[in-house]
Amino acid sequence: MNIVLIGQGNVATNLHHAFALKGLRTQMVSSREGLDSLPAANVYIYAVRDEALPQVVQRVVEESQKPTKPYLRAALHLHTSGTMPLAVLGDVFPHAGVMYFFQTFTKAKPIDDFSAIPVFVEGKQIDDLSAIFTLAQTLTPRVYETTQHDRERLHVAGVFANNFTNQMYAIAADILKDTHIPFQVLLPLIDQTAEKVHHLSPHDAQTGPAKRRDEQVMNHHLALLKTPDQQQLYTLLSKMIIQSH
Repeated sequence: MNIVLIGQGNVATNLHHAFALKGLRTQMVSSREGLDSLPAANVYIYAVRDEALPQVVQRVVEESQKPTKPYLRAALHLHTSGTMPLAVLGDVFPHAGVMYFFQTFTKAKPIDDFSAIPVFVEGKQIDDLSAIFTLAQTLTPRVYETTQHDRERLHVAGVFANNFTNQMYAIAADILKDTHIPFQVLLPLIDQTAEKVHHLSPHDAQTGPAKRRDEQVMNHHLALLKTPDQQQLYTLLSKMIIQSH
């Protein structure tokens, strides 16, 4: 099986690395400069930004109309977005689907083992879905059929669990800048917090002054924060924790 990855960013780099480790032949091409020379393949995987995906698909559709490139219309076309509908791949390609890997990826540190990563799939046809399952299972046994409704909500949940959480780490690092305490001292706390939700619900794992409704501590924290944005965020999150408990 030959796989072409359209894109050269975080997702494409990690999938290229992971498929190669499984012995599958893959090639990455630029979504800006390589679309007019797409090689023949069984599968084309679009790993580009959501806002660029419709334009990239349209470019490939235009290439598929050329008499020298019937292989583009015969292949399976997949996108990897958490939010874009399957329909973004259009009507020209009879075989299409979604293969959304629910993980954070970086080019600097490709993931060797995908076996614990869940992947959520959709297919235009039942045969497409079967082919996507087979392809995904070369990397991970955790393959789930889903709908756009569920997938896009999963993506929002991931933003809260990952992207917003990482921004909280950045704020914590900023708070420590005018101290002699390195950010690394927070790592055991971060690790323990993540470990707890393997065994407890996030609601039951919650601790801290907001859960205890310790107004004195919270007011002291607000006075220490550097910016109005940090104070507003602290107040809002504390209010949400109080309401939840």
